[in-house]
Amino acid sequence: MIADTADRLSSALGRLGSEAAFVVLARARELEARGRSIVHMEIGEPDFDTPEHIKRAGIAAIERNLTHYTPSAGTPELRDAIAQYAATRRGIAPFKRENVVITPGAKLMVWNVLFALLEPGDDVLISDPAYPTYASCAGYLRANIVPLALHDANEFRIDLDELAAKVSSKTKVLVLNSPQNPTGGVLTRSDMETIAELAQRHDFLILSDEIYSRNVYDGEFVSIASIPGMRDRTIIIDGFSKSHAMTGWRLGYGVMPEPIARAVTLVNNNTFACAGTFVQHAGIAAVTGPDEPIQAMVAKFRERRDVIVKGLNDIPGISCVMPRGAFYAFPNISAITHDDKKLALFLLEEAGVGLLGGSCFGPGGAGHLRISYAASLETLSEALARMKQALPNYRE
Repeated sequence: MIADTADRLSSALGRLGSEAAFVVLARARELEARGRSIVHMEIGEPDFDTPEHIKRAGIAAIERNLTHYTPSAGTPELRDAIAQYAATRRGIAPFKRENVVITPGAKLMVWNVLFALLEPGDDVLISDPAYPTYASCAGYLRANIVPLALHDANEFRIDLDELAAKVSSKTKVLVLNSPQNPTGGVLTRSDMETIAELAQRHDFLILSDEIYSRNVYDGEFVSIASIPGMRDRTIIIDGFSKSHAMTGWRLGYGVMPEPIARAVTLVNNNTFACAGTFVQHAGIAAVTGPDEPIQAMVAKFRERRDVIVKGLNDIPGISCVMPRGAFYAFPNISAITHDDKKLALFLLEEAGVGLLGGSCFGPGGAGHLRISYAASLETLSEALARMKQALPNYRE
């Protein structure tokens, strides 16, 4: 007898997590197919079109037949452009081409960097709640995940005393994400300076996911790579999906010390070979072209943030800290229920509002919802009205 196909699957799959946003999106699409009206706030995707000059560059590259393999680290032209752009945006001296590696999306860069760095038993410090990919990758590699709790009272910034207490001789990497998904929290320069001192004293690396670096609405964006002594122990991860509305183009990059860049390039070579060639040419246009379209998107996000937070705080039982970055609100709904996933499902099925339970991002997110405000003001108003009408009917 032939064994059940499921019995042939690797046990290592059990160490992988999943990204709940895509699970909820699939259910929302099912409901839409049945004729239901759904307000989508579950996916972290800008609703803007990719700027025209970027699209033209990609199309022109295809027409010039730039559709063949590139080096696994990326085209020299894009790597040079990013080496300059990434440094200028962070107020530091330019990097070299050898510091830059290109991947099809920033998520894959997270995986390939951690794959290149982690041994079983290493400690990886990760905020809780956090983007699920970090823990999924670290767990798959059999590293020890050490959580750092984020709280409303601290505007979802890392508790520096907790961080200091949890650093050990086994600490290999601290994962930073500022501005942060799912909370919208932003670390201050003072926070970064304290973290930098700990990293240098205890000799651990920083994986700094800066994919929302252009989405800061209050204060300044500070990269830990700009803090003295941190350039050579920081791996910056960034990309074009959030800043340039290029989610479907799949283009991300990392900026890191040369030895790590060579290791990550080797992983690239053994997995996907290279990012799309014409997509990389579009990336050059993104980092060298006009910045006004990006600034206009940021201004719209700021306006939407103010509307969604005020609207959420006007709903009985909900309180929401003002997020300083990214494009997510993370309202506290513990006065209504602690089963945030059940409430999120209720709002999808009963009110037609797609959003996520905070615990999808780790135990520290319990009692919250994650709402993407990458949607029009009209859409946000509709979502708020539906929530306000439905919530009095929610029962445990």
